[in-house]
Amino acid sequence: MNKTLPFASIFLLLIFGCNTGEPIKFESPNGEKYRSEYHFTPKTGWMNDPNGMVYINGDYHLFYQYYPDSTVWGPMHWGHATSKDMLRWEHKPIALYPDSLGYIFSGSAVFDLKNSSGLGTAGNPPYIAIYTYHDPVGADSGSNTFQSQGIAFSLDEGKTWKPYDENPVLESPGIADFRDPKVMNLPKEDGRDNWIMTLAVKDEIHFYESSNLINWEKIGDFGKNIGAHGGVWECPDLLQFTAPNGEEKWVLLVSLNPGGPQMGSATQYFIGDFMDGKFIPDDDLIRWLDYGPDNYAGVTWSNVPESDGRTLFMGWMSNWLYAQVVPTKTWRSAMTLPRELSLFDVDGTLLVKSKPSEELLSLRNQTFHISQSSPLPGQAFELEAEIDSNTFSFKIENNSGEEVHFSKENGLVTVDRRKAGKSNFHPDFAASHSAPMSWEANELRLFVDANSIELFINDGELVMTSLVFPESPYTQIRIENGLEDLKIHSLDPVMKSTD
Repeated sequence: MNKTLPFASIFLLLIFGCNTGEPIKFESPNGEKYRSEYHFTPKTGWMNDPNGMVYINGDYHLFYQYYPDSTVWGPMHWGHATSKDMLRWEHKPIALYPDSLGYIFSGSAVFDLKNSSGLGTAGNPPYIAIYTYHDPVGADSGSNTFQSQGIAFSLDEGKTWKPYDENPVLESPGIADFRDPKVMNLPKEDGRDNWIMTLAVKDEIHFYESSNLINWEKIGDFGKNIGAHGGVWECPDLLQFTAPNGEEKWVLLVSLNPGGPQMGSATQYFIGDFMDGKFIPDDDLIRWLDYGPDNYAGVTWSNVPESDGRTLFMGWMSNWLYAQVVPTKTWRSAMTLPRELSLFDVDGTLLVKSKPSEELLSLRNQTFHISQSSPLPGQAFELEAEIDSNTFSFKIENNSGEEVHFSKENGLVTVDRRKAGKSNFHPDFAASHSAPMSWEANELRLFVDANSIELFINDGELVMTSLVFPESPYTQIRIENGLEDLKIHSLDPVMKSTD
């Protein structure tokens, strides 16, 4: 059961030209300390990777790695939640439980519209979840075939799932790390279904093909001697985009642990061409989707309507360095905000942009035009500002002397959380993190929640996501230089009603 924090609300009586004509009011959080107000969290227990993200008739379905019996990693289930907007989530019963083949590791879900699997009917085609089985007994015995791929199907629009009777559908070729299938449909020229599985295999990617989601054949691999290889590759995603010049390009997301730019976990990506199971990168650059320490294992929603046209992404907002020891009590981990991915060009080099989804505008409550030093309207807010002369420096702070400092100078964007709050749970948590940005920064958006900050420069051309654990919420912002037309939006605590 959640507990109300034992301190009263503080009312700050200063007015800084807010749109409503009312004073900025600081409100204490309602619920367990550090519980996110507008990021998805499980009610209780452990959560990590987002899984099986699929859009079904007006609902975004989020499945996730879940262990309901502890706040540390354990036998993996698929938790489940749904939302109309990727923000206001309704918790659902557990979708998949461990069975005789093992734990239910990460994977994806697709709509089998033509019933190519034969697991539904023409009038009621199935949704298919495809995931990794992890056999803990085999893993403990030293076997190298303890991971395999299985499927489950739903005939009631994702409400319930039934594992396929003849699982697994793909067994390991003798490689221990053989997991996290992401499946998409690339139809043949004659219109027949052609399912492509992108699978993480040790520190490479293997591509498989199937006409029915049951029988799979390897058609290619990628990753040897290219990209970052500091650890195991995980949670891949193969995506198609139109570049700014109109050229069709492919992007391959690959999460990596360890070996990220800020230590521990991170997601790299490659841009190139994909055909007949071969991914051919445009270059050998190492690109990171998010330069903060706390965005990992993110993937995109499948079955988003063509009329929408967006590639929608969400990640696990944590880092395996310290995910199991962060100072939350009844639950661990949150998901990032939803983001729209696209390509942009910097002096002839393509990069991936991660724009905050347009649905986030619906969270805005009151808007305040602020001065160089102003109080904050609670622990859940968004800062919006123009950047003057390509540099900036500002901080958010509380009355306990805790602060987070943000800056851009000498071609580096930096988020410094060394004094952000609690950090004694892990020696590498209190750190300053920087990201290279050689091109001009024109504007920023900063989203702050009870235990997180997400910084978007130029609407997502550069992103840094960081966890923070202040002893009390940040109550003041101080602008040192470089920001103009500053606005702060208080944000609706949409997750309070569900946790």
